[in-house]
Amino acid sequence: MTRPRVVIVDDHQMFRAGVRVELGDAVEVVGDAADVDSAVRLIREVVPDVVLLDVHMPGGGGKAVLEAVSGTHPEVLFLALSVSDAAEDVISVIRAGARGYVTKTISGDELADAVRRVADGDAVFSPRLAGFVLDAFAGSDDVPVVDPELDLLTNREREVLRLIARGYTYKELARRLEISVKTVETHVSAVLRKLQLSSRHELTRWANDRRLI
Repeated sequence: MTRPRVVIVDDHQMFRAGVRVELGDAVEVVGDAADVDSAVRLIREVVPDVVLLDVHMPGGGGKAVLEAVSGTHPEVLFLALSVSDAAEDVISVIRAGARGYVTKTISGDELADAVRRVADGDAVFSPRLAGFVLDAFAGSDDVPVVDPELDLLTNREREVLRLIARGYTYKELARRLEISVKTVETHVSAVLRKLQLSSRHELTRWANDRRLI
C-alpha cells in the first residue's frame, strides 16, 4: 500500500518533530513548516497528498494556508490538527476546505489512521467535533460527509479513482502506485462497475461532484 505523502504545518518545532515520530512509517513526511508563507511555498513545491494543519499560527493561521493553496492545488487535502476544540475554529477551517479536524489529544495510531482516511477521500473528525460541523452545515450541500457510495470501494480503488479523475494516464498511475498497467485497468473496471459508471469522463465528473479531487 502506498503511504500518503504528508506535510506538517505547526509553529512549534518540538510538536512537528513529535508528530513525525508518532506517525512513524505509516506515512511519508515530505516536509514541515512553521508559518503561513513557508507552508504555502512548501505545499506548492512538494504537492503532498495530505497537509496536517495547525489552526492558529503566525501570518493568518491555517485558514490562510487553505485559502492560498486550494485554488491552485485542489488535489491537496487538509486535516486540521489543533489544540483548540472551539466550534468557531472547527467551522472556520472546514468552510475553508479542510477534510477533517482532530485535536492534539489524538494518539499516534489514531492520527495515522485519520491521515490515511483523509487521503482516501473520507471526512474525519474527533467525536465531539462532528456535532459542530453537522449543526453548522445543516441544510447545506457543502457539509463534507462521507459518501456512502465510497464505502463500496476498497482503499486502493479509491486511490485509483482520485488519480484517474485528476488526469493521470494508466501508465502514469501504474508508476505512481508501483503496480502493472493491467492491474490499473482491473481497478478502474471495478470502480466503474461498482459506481455504475460507463466512462472515464463520467468517473471524473462523479469525483468532481463529491469534491474528491
